[in-house]
Amino acid sequence: MSQQMEKLAVMFADICGSTALYDSVGDTQARHLTSWCIATMTHEIIPFHGVLIKTIGDEIMCTFPSAEAAFNAACAMQNAVQLKRPENGIPMHIRVGFHYGDVLEEMGDVFGDTVNVAARVAGLARTDQIMTTQAVYDALPMRLRNQTHQIMSAELKGKQEKYPIFLVVWDEDDRQSTRFNATLQKPRFEEKMYELTLNYNGQLFTINANRRTMMLGRSDNCDIIVCNSFVSRQHARVELRFDKFLIVDQSTNGTYIRFNDGNVAHITREEIILQGSGWFSLGQSSFENPAEFIKFSIA
Repeated sequence: MSQQMEKLAVMFADICGSTALYDSVGDTQARHLTSWCIATMTHEIIPFHGVLIKTIGDEIMCTFPSAEAAFNAACAMQNAVQLKRPENGIPMHIRVGFHYGDVLEEMGDVFGDTVNVAARVAGLARTDQIMTTQAVYDALPMRLRNQTHQIMSAELKGKQEKYPIFLVVWDEDDRQSTRFNATLQKPRFEEKMYELTLNYNGQLFTINANRRTMMLGRSDNCDIIVCNSFVSRQHARVELRFDKFLIVDQSTNGTYIRFNDGNVAHITREEIILQGSGWFSLGQSSFENPAEFIKFSIA
């Protein structure tokens, strides 16, 4: 079995909102749209000597010989998906993350820490975003460094140290209208000292820059355990993302959020930005019994 170590950029690019797409336009059309999007992304890696390693559902994994090649391919992917449209004209959106380092190549696949970090960085990216790492930034020429901006230091699963995460400005309009401080070789992200407090049956939990996420649900390994048959085992998570707090539902019955102004939002497999204060009800629309819901407040 042939194995080889090589320094490569590893990239993951994922279609955003594909589950909702199947719900809204039906299986046949959604399949056509996702196939078009994957083909478009794959086509854009060729000029930059990219190698398609695999397609994983609605995501592609590929490698490049350099950080610069991966950077240019990521921008080309985003521009192609934005500017080109499938025949029916429905807009598609992707998110991209990549990292640069040593990988183990074996039988057409790649393995190692660089692959794991790339996958986790891609998970941090949101719709229409490209995220990358300090290792990529350090390997880029200055003209491309000026198209990046450090926006956070992320805690990646399995890593003790925080990773500086950079946002790539790939859109031409954004490049012209966004000014970064070019005198900073490694810009620092200033954490805003926001905190979100959760109160469940008198127990207080805090989310801030030191603890960025909490899981809510029925499972014993959740941070806040809500024992109710309407609640999924891992129902929802509350997280600090950049300088915003969000609740991300991943349940069967959804999550109801009642804000202080009386408005109620219902999300299922979606996320919503939290503001001010209010209450969560997991799986039920009723806010009658205080023992059944979680109070949140941001300060």
